[in-house]
Amino acid sequence: MKTTAISILVAAVLIGGAIVFSSGNKSSSSDNTQAANNVSIVDGKQIITINAKGGYSPRLTTAKADMPTIIKVATNGTFDCSSALTIPSLGYRTNLPPSGSTDVKVPPQKAGTIMRGLCAMGMYNFSVIFN
Repeated sequence: MKTTAISILVAAVLIGGAIVFSSGNKSSSSDNTQAANNVSIVDGKQIITINAKGGYSPRLTTAKADMPTIIKVATNGTFDCSSALTIPSLGYRTNLPPSGSTDVKVPPQKAGTIMRGLCAMGMYNFSVIFN
């Protein structure tokens, strides 16, 4: 009986620690969900830079509507699920190189369009809001 009680107590402490640890990670990654300044305009095209490694960063981007766009996906030692990129609205799928840059051409999008990119498993994602 004593062994069972100790086992339950140890399990409760481990679960509580996991919850505290994961909530600490969420607060640090919440900065990653804010709209970021990762958009530039070069030669009449807007370029959106997304980093892929352990997820996508930034997770939220605001871009201009009705403008040719390139999503530049940068990898640097990426060997996780985020290297298998899918953008369903474009019918786009690719396996990104472990390190380098991949350009995804995006036709002009209407204002209010939200384009989502995700890994092949659906664990990691990013969104681009066109205004």
